[in-house]
Amino acid sequence: MSRIRTEVRIGRMMLRTPVTVASGTFGYASEFSGFFDLRILGAVTTKTVTLKPRRGNVPPRTCETPAGMLNSVGLENPGIDVFLKEKMPFLAGYKVPVIVSIASESDNREFIELARRLDHCREAAAIELNISCPNIRHTTARPGTSLIAQDAGATYRLVKAVRAVTKKTIITKLSPNVTDIVSIAAAAEEAGSDAVALINTITGMSIDASSRKSRIGAVIGGLSGPAIRPVAVRMVWEVSRRVSIPVIGMGGICDTDSALEFLLAGASAVAVGTGNFLSPSLADEIVKGIREYMRENRFGSVSMLRKGMKYAR
Repeated sequence: MSRIRTEVRIGRMMLRTPVTVASGTFGYASEFSGFFDLRILGAVTTKTVTLKPRRGNVPPRTCETPAGMLNSVGLENPGIDVFLKEKMPFLAGYKVPVIVSIASESDNREFIELARRLDHCREAAAIELNISCPNIRHTTARPGTSLIAQDAGATYRLVKAVRAVTKKTIITKLSPNVTDIVSIAAAAEEAGSDAVALINTITGMSIDASSRKSRIGAVIGGLSGPAIRPVAVRMVWEVSRRVSIPVIGMGGICDTDSALEFLLAGASAVAVGTGNFLSPSLADEIVKGIREYMRENRFGSVSMLRKGMKYAR
């Protein structure tokens, strides 16, 4: 058959392959550059950056759980000034689209200021709005919620405000800790988001029966890894059928087949997260695996693959 086309457009970005990495699991890319050629990725998503340096949560910050990992790192990062000066030059050298993940420690003004700063950064191809990290609390969500991504109205207002200050591609990262993720995705789309990314981690906790203490310092953290994949695939399937913007799927991708689940469910691209800790070259293997699968099954493009799901009877 003719050439396999793995290119995917997300807003103004053109990804050479439908594979990126999840924020917080790939550092600022330099940590993984010795394991494979980063240029094989469709894009690199950075660790989340805040306006000012952030120390993160108290240790211990991670623990292993059945088929997964619980973390409460708390968005430790050096702040936007250090990021632009010390981290971005390395990322820019690979000529791969850079998705800069951002978050706020308090209210929307920090998101807006970060987006305004990045709008003038030529090396940043897109901005990921991390409104769904369970390890940081936000003041602008409605009473009874702690995340912007748990409130359709708050999500709409934030995305709308950020859209007003940047022409960069906006990707809104959503939380699974909601009763209706579709309504949140629709609010992001209506406000001007170019894509949505889902899912972030599921809130959880783990207790050591011997010590009778929490296994992580913050008590509650975010669960990731293969344990959450069925939830993530279902949510990607639901959202992709209700919004017209691209969906970036993530949550428990550990090999080519699990990445393909998300694409077959309707995702335009996928992000490898916790799997990076287990196998630093996993994203490289998945890029090659998807290409081989498409060749063997005669899918000429990723858009064809997205329509390739067969329903059980």
